[in-house]
Amino acid sequence: MFAKACELANHFTRPIIVSMRFYDKSIECGAAAFVVLNDEGWIITAAHIWGPILAFQKHAAEMKQYEEQIKKAEQDRTLTAKQRKKQLKQIKPNLRWIINTSIWCSWDSVAIKDIKALPEGDILIGRLEPYEQSWVKQYPIIKDPNKSLQPGTSLCKLGYPFHKLNATFDENTNTFVMAPGAVPLPRFPIDGIYTRNVVFGKSKDGKYDIKYLETSSPGLKGQSGGPIFDINGTVWAIQSRTTSYPLGFNPKVKKDGKEVEENQFLNVGLGIHPEIIVAFLTDNGIKFQLSDY
Repeated sequence: MFAKACELANHFTRPIIVSMRFYDKSIECGAAAFVVLNDEGWIITAAHIWGPILAFQKHAAEMKQYEEQIKKAEQDRTLTAKQRKKQLKQIKPNLRWIINTSIWCSWDSVAIKDIKALPEGDILIGRLEPYEQSWVKQYPIIKDPNKSLQPGTSLCKLGYPFHKLNATFDENTNTFVMAPGAVPLPRFPIDGIYTRNVVFGKSKDGKYDIKYLETSSPGLKGQSGGPIFDINGTVWAIQSRTTSYPLGFNPKVKKDGKEVEENQFLNVGLGIHPEIIVAFLTDNGIKFQLSDY
């Protein structure tokens, strides 16, 4: 059903790799997705993907404060050696402080500039710099929210789950080095139906209704920021997150010889609604194609 639509979406769906190095020198990498909107290199994705960048800035301030506390204790001449040792022992670093981070935007040496975000709606847009028009052969058509959005419509999500990403960190160049085989990332689609809208009130400025399009299948890790599209390849939403609803029955199973209850849940996906996508792109003067249905 979605073979031709996936073939189309493959053109404008691209991967993001987010890499983080922590205070304890451990490294974690994760995949997400973005959609290239037009021939000027503007993209749309989920705002939460930029969380590590914001956390890095916050952690930098916390680490500076930590270093100042260490320095103050070391230089405090009113303390005995025993008191100084005790005080220094009490000043502990957060081993999960992010000390290095990077976002690889599908092509080497490409950054995302002119970022504009609506965090409450988990929507982020930006412009790839540099950008070559030859990189993307076809651009998406966004579903017109003023025309029929029928619950029960079959939709498909596309992104980059189930792919292990490992990296090392080169101290000399201050860069992450991906392990062999990390790229290209294999795409993975998953289908479902449009079930209903989920509304979370107004944005902080009162300008937008924070609305999500719910699907009967979950968004998988690695699909955040990727498109949710119909059988024509028209983008109805941008995958934001997965939520779980308890089903209200708990069958009993045996584990290690003991009888335990297994809670049952339905995992559904939440995508950024086309109503807020169209409004946000229009308000920011971003060129895009709108469906005729």
